Amino acid sequence: MSLIRVSVGTVLLSLLAGAAAQGITASQSLANFTQAGVAPNNTKVLILGGGMAGIIAARTLHEQGIDDFVVVDAKTEFGGRMIQKPFGVTGRQIVVEMGPSWIQGTQDGDGNANPVWELAQKHNLSVVESDLYGSVSFFDYTGPSNYSDTFTASIEAFTNATVVAGQRLHENKVDMDLRSAYSYLGMAPTTPQEEACQYYQVDFVYAQSPSQTSWLASAWKHNFTYVPEAGGYSDVHMMSIDPRGIAWIVQAEAVDFLKTNQILYNQTVTSIHYDQNGVTVLTAGGYNLTAEHALVTFSVGVLQNTDVVFQPTLPDWKREAINSIEMAGYNKIFLQFNDTFWFDTEMGLYADLQRGRFPVWQSLDHPDFFPGSGVISVTVTGDQSPYVEQMNTTQLQNEVMEVLRTMYPDAPDPVDIHIPTWGTNALYRGAYSNWGASFVPGHVENLGANVDNHLWFAGEATSLKYFGFLQGAYLEGQRVGKEIADCIYHGSCSVAHEATITNAQPYPNSLQ
Repeated sequence: MSLIRVSVGTVLLSLLAGAAAQGITASQSLANFTQAGVAPNNTKVLILGGGMAGIIAARTLHEQGIDDFVVVDAKTEFGGRMIQKPFGVTGRQIVVEMGPSWIQGTQDGDGNANPVWELAQKHNLSVVESDLYGSVSFFDYTGPSNYSDTFTASIEAFTNATVVAGQRLHENKVDMDLRSAYSYLGMAPTTPQEEACQYYQVDFVYAQSPSQTSWLASAWKHNFTYVPEAGGYSDVHMMSIDPRGIAWIVQAEAVDFLKTNQILYNQTVTSIHYDQNGVTVLTAGGYNLTAEHALVTFSVGVLQNTDVVFQPTLPDWKREAINSIEMAGYNKIFLQFNDTFWFDTEMGLYADLQRGRFPVWQSLDHPDFFPGSGVISVTVTGDQSPYVEQMNTTQLQNEVMEVLRTMYPDAPDPVDIHIPTWGTNALYRGAYSNWGASFVPGHVENLGANVDNHLWFAGEATSLKYFGFLQGAYLEGQRVGKEIADCIYHGSCSVAHEATITNAQPYPNSLQ
């Protein structure tokens, strides 16, 4: 492919430092711009996507002395899948998180610090510790039902599964899905209550059912996040209650180093042309952007679809890696009522005869969150996500209220309701990634590997330890930023190849 240098419209912003000094939010600073004039024809690096991975990669390039880059984003503000929304009737609105709500794992003493937690502290994100496993009320298809002992046993069962997974890794034994693992260990749920508790341990965290979730990869992610003895951060969950949204930490970080000519908003990428000489990116807005390197931070859901065309087609080893992971659904349905009539704990767990039917409830009206808001949410994941996304508002409300009225027979109709639609949104095609069985670490390596030394990939899905979590996106953005810098400065650009059992072994031995 011959790269044709085509003019790019410049992006004019108010000076970011000046805007910050005047008290304007990062979101406002980076969103209020005018496209005008003619910009340089070519840039060293194009960063496609302004989520956590993209912004941290940009910051890393800046720290490495490379500022010849442009961040291209389809929206009008940074944040990726960190999306906040004012929700509720006039006069009673709160800001809810349609994407990530929690920083999973913080820091245990002076041990490893979650970089997302450090970013939240740096930018004064308003957060509160969430007691996800200690503040739970229980219900089933008969109404209130105390099966807290079953819940405790379920926590212990999952912990035991992670320990045995570590032993299997040390012995280089094959992976299995979590459903098979529970059966193998004699811990398979047999009642609706046990199924609901397992859902809370597995589906609520990994966005898919045990039969769709890797035993080894799930244990890996759990231990490297929550178990300091295994190299993890801590078992603390910090929930954002910031009216600016959790995306603030990315937007504020961008203000610190991005300049006016390094941002191109409101441009959806339609095709990426690459070869050993460089990359050309076409957008729906008519831009032809050329660069020596391009970093793709799109979700694997987008990569698995035809929303972005690669020319030439990505090599077999890359497409195999992309299609080896699942982009799972994760929908938080928000409801607002005039009065608060539900449990006074943070969470509620409902066990239906049908597994996964509106099981996990969170009271956002809790005194530690948004007291007086009258807002409660319920989460569905996996195969239930496309089911609820295709409903209209009336159908969805009827189904949700049928469950809520099983829990509380006199529950009134809500005054407002909202559901994020991740799967049908062409910018995301799902909420976040999850590895199924049998998990092959070589696929993770190839998922994050570059193609032809000019086309790079990063995101939460390319993280071996933290797929699906914000820290995964952060650390992968940092990794690829350093790799691109090394490639530019020293020509050290390693390329992956087809994953085999040979290059997938041995498994790292620090799981347990």
